[in-house]
Amino acid sequence: MVLLGYDVGSSSVKASIVKVDSGKCVASAFYPKKEAPIKAVRSGWAEQRPEDWWSYLKDATQEVLQKSGVKAEEIQAIGISYQMHGLVCVDKQQQALRPSIIWCDSRAVPYGEKAFKELGETRCLQHLLNSPGNFTASKLAWVRENEPDLYEKIDKIMLPGDYIGMRLTGEAYTTVSGLSEGIFWDFIEQKPAEFLLDYYGIDRSLLADIRPTFGEQGRVSKVAAEELGLKAGIPVTYRAGDQPNNALSLNVFNPGEIASTAGTSGVVYGVLGNVNYDPKSRVNTFAHVNHTSQQTRLGVLLCINGTGILNSWVKHQMASDISYKELDSLAASVPIGSEGLFILPFGNGAERMLENREIGCSIHGLNFNVHQRQHMARAAQEGIVCSFRYGMDIMKEMGMTIRKIHAGNANMFFSPIFRDTLAGMTGATIELYDTDGAAGAAKGAGIGCGIYKDHDEAFASLEKLAVIEPDASKAAQYEELYQRWKQVLENNY
Repeated sequence: MVLLGYDVGSSSVKASIVKVDSGKCVASAFYPKKEAPIKAVRSGWAEQRPEDWWSYLKDATQEVLQKSGVKAEEIQAIGISYQMHGLVCVDKQQQALRPSIIWCDSRAVPYGEKAFKELGETRCLQHLLNSPGNFTASKLAWVRENEPDLYEKIDKIMLPGDYIGMRLTGEAYTTVSGLSEGIFWDFIEQKPAEFLLDYYGIDRSLLADIRPTFGEQGRVSKVAAEELGLKAGIPVTYRAGDQPNNALSLNVFNPGEIASTAGTSGVVYGVLGNVNYDPKSRVNTFAHVNHTSQQTRLGVLLCINGTGILNSWVKHQMASDISYKELDSLAASVPIGSEGLFILPFGNGAERMLENREIGCSIHGLNFNVHQRQHMARAAQEGIVCSFRYGMDIMKEMGMTIRKIHAGNANMFFSPIFRDTLAGMTGATIELYDTDGAAGAAKGAGIGCGIYKDHDEAFASLEKLAVIEPDASKAAQYEELYQRWKQVLENNY
């Protein structure tokens, strides 16, 4: 018996097959092989076609089945992980009406800020645990005002993972966790936030019906099975946004546990056992995958849009002739602090932790007689880590203790410079695990269909690859670097 997991990201769609008995991933595949395009018609906009996600998913499914040798009838359940905060609008025929406004699109910031002030900041934070900000509800408000004819055709709005679930099953469903990440959920009333919907003029009927995060959310339709090469009737039994799912993949379920990623965007995600929020709404609080009305499990999400994308930009613009590993080696030839070169990595839209300001990426202290591309390589990674530290200090103000960071061995965590700097600057031990979002979604499906009795059984085989301890002898250097970087930020923020 095997489980199939999908991870629908903004760069690619990944599929993984996990064996139930061993818990091991037997094959993975992703499409496209180059980063998926993001269309930006205007500055601060970011859109992708939902139909493209489905096309990538089909290709990834066919490849992973071929690589694994698994037969379609062996798949017991399907789980879905997806890029958070996106808006998909479909008509009564379940056709997408427009490209999805994805997570890093900042056009809705003014709508969220206006709602936050007019509805009352305290009311929003107490009920929503966040400002409406630049989230899915505010993006829908933008569509309602700017594309009224299209808005009238909408039958359902959904998150990217809900769209994939709909394409798989033919049924439109969402989850409490999903509604909370879209800022549609009222944590006091324990239902969709009617006061926000009313303010934006959004009809409750546009929201998809709610299903549990773990549990049957429909079955693969005959049409989808024929397109994907799967067997009709396979249950879809789990879906979650990529960051809650990443925490699940690292077996992070309980208060005080921390998960992190550093791909296009960077994330620190910690679990709280009580309702809490940042008064300035610089970090976000959503329902975690195991949150219920009887058990409070909230994920505090620090997201920095401009992280791995900065490292990628440096690679492609200044070091296209070498690999990322070679770029890391170049960066390692430069001392901590990059000889006075500092980079603010905020060039990928408005940053929540900077109170939704869009300050852009900027380079400071550049000396034409000293600095070369190796300095840029190190300063970029140091700037990314400094942004992590800045956000983690906000989380500490909320009462969260960060002593250990669980992370998958992927993206920026491949870099020794990044890992050592993050451990040294935060004082936290980093544990790297052999997992990914698609494999985690597969195990989530195993929990949802009852194959695994709980998350401890599902993740008993999770393999720890490395432990990175903070280097106490370099703590002062890292702290000096951070304080100088922070001063540059505050002078430009």
